[in-house]
Amino acid sequence: VVTNNHVIAEANEITLVFNDGTELKAEVVGKDQKTDLAVLKVKSDKPLKSVKFGDSEKARVGEWVIAIGNPFGFGGSVSAGIVSAKQRNIRSGPYDSFIQTDAAINKGNSGGPLFNMDGDVIGINTAIISPSGGSIGIGFSVPSAMAMPVIDQLRQYGETRRGWLGVAIQDVDDDTADALKLGKARGAMVINVDEKGPAKGAGFEREDVIIKFDGKEIRRSSDLPRIVAQTPIGKEVEVLVMRAGKEVTRKVTLGKLDESPQQASLQQKDKADALKPSSLLGLELAPLNAETRRRFMNAIKEGIEGVVVLNVDPNSVAAERRIAAGDVIVEVQREPVKNAGDIKKRLDDLKAQGQKRALFYVASGPEGTLRYVTLPIN
Repeated sequence: VVTNNHVIAEANEITLVFNDGTELKAEVVGKDQKTDLAVLKVKSDKPLKSVKFGDSEKARVGEWVIAIGNPFGFGGSVSAGIVSAKQRNIRSGPYDSFIQTDAAINKGNSGGPLFNMDGDVIGINTAIISPSGGSIGIGFSVPSAMAMPVIDQLRQYGETRRGWLGVAIQDVDDDTADALKLGKARGAMVINVDEKGPAKGAGFEREDVIIKFDGKEIRRSSDLPRIVAQTPIGKEVEVLVMRAGKEVTRKVTLGKLDESPQQASLQQKDKADALKPSSLLGLELAPLNAETRRRFMNAIKEGIEGVVVLNVDPNSVAAERRIAAGDVIVEVQREPVKNAGDIKKRLDDLKAQGQKRALFYVASGPEGTLRYVTLPIN
């Protein structure tokens, strides 16, 4: 039996209630928090009827669908609507690619099926957007194309076994596309390469922009984790990247993603003043040394080198791009920097080359999370 992970995640005991009133105790075969899916198992004295999965990839926006569930505990209920959109990212997890429907989905519909007009399940109802808690015609289902591989793995192994490339990525906006000479915003930009990951041995580099993976187009960064995760471990795939304005093909054999939970921590950055700070692009900057590390109370990861941001003009582009006090500028357009003078010299060089924007490689927080930020040179 398939349901949502959030339906059973905190349960000490699980009972399945069938249409004829039969109640059976269930055990958890496996669950996956990242796709919010869970597989349960029951023992029944009589055969149980099942439905089959259809192909959610063939579903078209505007076609009719039916949702079944148990809204507000009233019992089995059916609601009808259409497919409103596909591949919706609602930022609930790393593999978001939901079917959006206006079929009424309420509290209690979670884990229920979304049927097409052939009677096949093309989605598993999972989430709603609602200020009131009731349906306002915006509901989301995990598409069957994503759910089926996860369900098969949970049944076979009791856990998910996803492919792993070993890169950290971010979206490419218009400014970044201009700085990297991409022509238009597309793909997933590599901001870090894991030293122990498959991508490292395959020759991937920071600032590579992945535009195609195993023959599948990568339109935005959220496409890549989902496609990589669905690719079998150990498979050799071709990856097309843009590097310095040119297409480069890389072959990589995928590893296994470590699914062990990691504790994320957020720490508020303190604003600080330092001796002889310099101002540039709305940023108040100082060299990163023992003094500035102490002023930020261990909020900067050991080993990170560069120029520390002391303050940010709230009306600057840097503030819009979420650069904050305590962030460390590690590189400007691939060149390491140690002080504000290094940054200014690098920007002057880029300006002389006709560049209008520059890529800043920025480290944030005690974990030293790295990302690229594009800022206008002027």
